[in-house]
Amino acid sequence: MSRISFTLTPGHSDGRTLTQSLMASSSAPVGLLRGDVKMPFMPVKFNLQKRVKLAQGLWMLYWLSVIVGILIFSLGIFFKIELRKRSEMMDNNESHVVPNLLILVGVLACAINAFGGKVCHDSLDPIKFTRWKPMLKPYLLLCCGFNVLLLLTALLCFLMQFAVYLTLAEGLKNGIKFYKDTDTPGRCFMKRTLDMTQVEFRCCGNNNFRDWFEVQWISNRYLDMSNDEIKDRVFSNVEGKFLMDSVPFSCCNPGSPRPCIQHHLTNNSAHYDYDHRTEELNIWVRGCREALFSYYSGMMNSMGALVIITIILESADMAGLKYLSTALETMADPENPDCESEGWLLEKGVKETFVEQLAKLKTLGTTNQVEEGGDEAT
Repeated sequence: MSRISFTLTPGHSDGRTLTQSLMASSSAPVGLLRGDVKMPFMPVKFNLQKRVKLAQGLWMLYWLSVIVGILIFSLGIFFKIELRKRSEMMDNNESHVVPNLLILVGVLACAINAFGGKVCHDSLDPIKFTRWKPMLKPYLLLCCGFNVLLLLTALLCFLMQFAVYLTLAEGLKNGIKFYKDTDTPGRCFMKRTLDMTQVEFRCCGNNNFRDWFEVQWISNRYLDMSNDEIKDRVFSNVEGKFLMDSVPFSCCNPGSPRPCIQHHLTNNSAHYDYDHRTEELNIWVRGCREALFSYYSGMMNSMGALVIITIILESADMAGLKYLSTALETMADPENPDCESEGWLLEKGVKETFVEQLAKLKTLGTTNQVEEGGDEAT
């Protein structure tokens, strides 16, 4: 039981009454006595050794967060370059919201966590810590806002994948259509870009290799119009296009033991010992939309997971810094580093803190309304 002491000034005439009231209150249940006492949330006792270990551990954790911030910044730059590299195949409609956000949060993570590391380093000396004390509350609020931004970035990394899929579908469809237009301004490098993509990602066409059968991908300048077979193909088509069951050389699979069959893919009689219905084709059968989407979605999933890990790290940093700051503030004798202290996450319980913050917001809203009403009256 805690001891309560009172000092009565000379001439106090109610000593007996005070004694009787204390005796009456001492017979009351303990819970009633403590009913109005506001206990901090998750308090922890600290001595000098624990405070030093906490400060050193937080310093290392903050600099780990700085390294993660550099990694996020680098991934944002890399993702932006990868989108720019294949912007033609996305019909120049690719969104750079995700890479731009990654670059921003990477820079902010480095700055915020470097500051936190400096605070933890100086907290080893309680005298040095006093200069950072006024900044801690705004800093922790800034960290909360930064965590919200991180959460938004992680959600966009997962949700924007559908937009990338649609952009790839439309861009690749147009890319195949403009493959032959090597002399047209703005489309000069479409052939090269699409060929390099099919070679790098081991894919062919948009959905599959049959997409090449539906477009004229050979320019008219390379067609011998004096050839009767070519003229028949052109004139038999309603739109006057030269269509055939063939694919560009970049669709060929170099790992196939047979020389690449890229022309007359569905004509068994055009090749010796060949049946396109049963034999495994020696071209890539996977569509480039699937291959590119798998590449970009894997990258975005990895970046989203890294951002979530960063949120966990930032939350651990905030909790540790709150414990450290309250442990230093509650030292009975700041000049005696060996004295014990108590640290906590919240000064009051979770419910009390929530109610208090809600009341502050309501008061702020009421004050703004009163000020607006006063301005209208004048």
